[in-house]
Amino acid sequence: MKLQQYQVDAFTDRIFGGNPAAVVPLASWLDDSLLQAIAEENNLSETAFFVPSHNGFLLRWFTPLAEVELCGHATLAAAHVIFVHSDYRQNRIRFATRSGELTVERSGDRLQMDFPACVPKPCELPDLLYRALGQKPVQLLAADDYLAVFDNEAVIRAVKPDQGLLSKVGLRGVIITAPGDTVDFVSRFFAPKLGIPEDPVTGSAHCALAPFWAERFRKSALTAKQLSRRGGDIRCEVRGDRVMLTGSAVTFMEAEIHL
Repeated sequence: MKLQQYQVDAFTDRIFGGNPAAVVPLASWLDDSLLQAIAEENNLSETAFFVPSHNGFLLRWFTPLAEVELCGHATLAAAHVIFVHSDYRQNRIRFATRSGELTVERSGDRLQMDFPACVPKPCELPDLLYRALGQKPVQLLAADDYLAVFDNEAVIRAVKPDQGLLSKVGLRGVIITAPGDTVDFVSRFFAPKLGIPEDPVTGSAHCALAPFWAERFRKSALTAKQLSRRGGDIRCEVRGDRVMLTGSAVTFMEAEIHL
């Protein structure tokens, strides 16, 4: 059996930037163990698989170690593949996922994703997290991930976390964030327990970041940059209990999987 696979750089308009994701279109679902094995073989932060449905597509995401509930950059990558590499003629895609229905709309050369907001709540700072980051945040919140807030962009760039300690924190991962020098806010994201020491650009993290900074800055539309080595740009807009995440994507590679 042969499967088509694409590798797409998401949240960037150039190859070698943003966050790479593998995308595998399927006619029907394969066994979960095989999907996980493909994701492990790809060794990217996410591999997305989609299957056509009666009103759109079914979409799932796998890290090298596990299936996840929500992934922004791999959703963007999957939509890019559908828009660019198939004969899909509409401007809106509906994905049925473990996080409910997600939609992606084509807007010029950018794609806008409609995701559920994940509003973080203040919490106490665990000593393990303090030691893992080597810095004490000015504020700590939690939702799916810890959200550690710092004073400025320079601190975010300088953090060198202890990955071994981070892998023991209780939540999915850790976001660190601060006001940006040239954008509204910046961030980095670490999820070593999922096999992702540092994610280049994390759409799902912005489902928590956008509501937090929208309330802080008292505005709904925000510009954001993730300060990984590859870097990535995201436009965010909070609309009630939803977050619109807008970005670009480019195809790096087309390949065949031989099974």
